[in-house]
Amino acid sequence: MIIQKEFLNKIKDFGLNSYEAKLWTALLSRGVATAGELSDIANVPRSRSYDVLESLEKKGFVIMKIGKPIKYLAVPPSEVLERVKKNMKELAEERVNRLEELKTTDVITELTTLHDQGIELVEPSELSGSLQGRRNLYGHLELLIRNAQKSVTIMTTAQGFMRKVEGLKPVFEKLKKKGVRIRIAAPITKESKDALKDVLSTAEVRHTDSKARFCVVDGKDLVFMLLDDQEVHPTYDVGVWVDTPFFAKAMESLFDTAWKGMKTPTQKTP
Repeated sequence: MIIQKEFLNKIKDFGLNSYEAKLWTALLSRGVATAGELSDIANVPRSRSYDVLESLEKKGFVIMKIGKPIKYLAVPPSEVLERVKKNMKELAEERVNRLEELKTTDVITELTTLHDQGIELVEPSELSGSLQGRRNLYGHLELLIRNAQKSVTIMTTAQGFMRKVEGLKPVFEKLKKKGVRIRIAAPITKESKDALKDVLSTAEVRHTDSKARFCVVDGKDLVFMLLDDQEVHPTYDVGVWVDTPFFAKAMESLFDTAWKGMKTPTQKTP
């Protein structure tokens, strides 16, 4: 039985490795079969077949029939999907709970101490880094913004505005309660009117035609993106983070000057 590689790669979304995917699809095509038969069909070494089938049984993909020779029965894919979803959800919840429990242990305290001691040894000029991919960009951006104490200044594109409101709204709400001033300058369009409505209670927003993409936190941390988000795939987006009060305050000063000339949009805009 020949299974296309692309199809096998999709099956890996079930949490299977290559051998598991091959043996499971082979068993599905036969309904019931021995390990030897499945090994021949799927082109999997016989020495590995029993271990792999045992793994599939534990995961709930197959049922082992009692008797000699030992045969295996395929579980319907729809049932497998539900089992996988349930298992993944339980595993995710378990891991989240473990991480939450770590907050109250000495582990975090010790790790934080190590980090603080390490930072003290770093030259200020070395507190910078390149951020590859939009997921990493937004992850670091969220970290900086979440720890803001005084101000968050953002200039972004129309699409960037919607992404930031969607992803950072809960963070903005917490900062608002702490008294942190949040300012966002972005092109406000028909597509972004819902995002504007969602963020007006927590941030000051003004319209600009600029395509600049940067964020300044507390006049100290600066993150700026190097590419136009309309012309680059999210995977290849690139940003730079620098911890430099001199440069960050200079950017914020330029922003302040531009901010005065920007229009304040309403929920009816445009």
